[in-house]
Amino acid sequence: MNANRLKLYSDLASWWPIFSHPEDYAEEAAYARQTLINHSQFPLRTLLELGSGGGNNASHLKASFAMTLVDLSTEMLAVSRALNPECEHIQGDMRTIRLNRLFDTVFIHDAIMYMTTETDLRKAFVTAYVHCRPGGVALFDPDFVRERFQPRTHHGGHDGENRGVRYLEWIYDPDPADTAYVTDFAYMLREGKDTVHVEYDRHICGLFSRNDWLRWLTEAGFQPEHLLDPWDREIFVAIKPR
Repeated sequence: MNANRLKLYSDLASWWPIFSHPEDYAEEAAYARQTLINHSQFPLRTLLELGSGGGNNASHLKASFAMTLVDLSTEMLAVSRALNPECEHIQGDMRTIRLNRLFDTVFIHDAIMYMTTETDLRKAFVTAYVHCRPGGVALFDPDFVRERFQPRTHHGGHDGENRGVRYLEWIYDPDPADTAYVTDFAYMLREGKDTVHVEYDRHICGLFSRNDWLRWLTEAGFQPEHLLDPWDREIFVAIKPR
């Protein structure tokens, strides 16, 4: 799946700020910041976020770090630049990008879920490793590991100036034998007072076991551990040895 061409991140990217408010990310960003600080071996000043999307995490983290934001979607980078003009923005793929720079910390939020094969996930781990300073820390925030996957539905959305979004999100795994699950979205998009149209978007996301994550992070060169965050999700903190 090319996450760059999913409707939400391309044709509908201008709707992102009311699909998902920056304020919706405040608690998660605060938790990520504290987790990184708690696991660091030195003061953290620079942060590389891979799969930064519309910049909602960065809108909270930029007060603590000098941030470089990388995303595959040029449309989402435009949204993020409007929200975070002080941050560096670079178009690129988390599997292959090489900036030839080191950062104190590397962060990949739920964009890591678009790695749907072992090969892709391991490539993302290597990218994080080669950009992380020795002694630095990387944080990976998947929505699910296989052991904790549960089908579910979710709905949300916000109103903006003269427009509004409401969406339904349906998460399920049609084939437990493979390494992916499905998230189907239905978007209701209102422009003006009463003009509403509906869009459908299918996102294919990766699903791997806890031991897979730990083994492949170790093979990339990290010293990883897994944590349970306040939202009952398993996340992974990885130190790059000095």
